[in-house]
Amino acid sequence: MKKLYLGVQRFINDEEGVTAIEYALIAALIAVVIIAAVTTTGTRVCETFRSVATALGGAPVACP
Repeated sequence: MKKLYLGVQRFINDEEGVTAIEYALIAALIAVVIIAAVTTTGTRVCETFRSVATALGGAPVACP
C-alpha cells in the first residue's frame, strides 16, 4: 500500500507534463500569429498585383 501511495504522490508532484503543455500552448499561439501575418500579407500582395495589372491594362488578377 505504501508503494501505491508513493507512486500517487510522485505523480502529483511531477511537473514535466505541465511544461510540455505550456510549450504546446506557446507553439500554438506562435502558429496563429504566423497564419494571421501570412494571410494579411498575402491579401496585400494580391491587391498590389491587381492594381499594377489594372494600371498596365493587363488581365485582371484573381485573388482568393
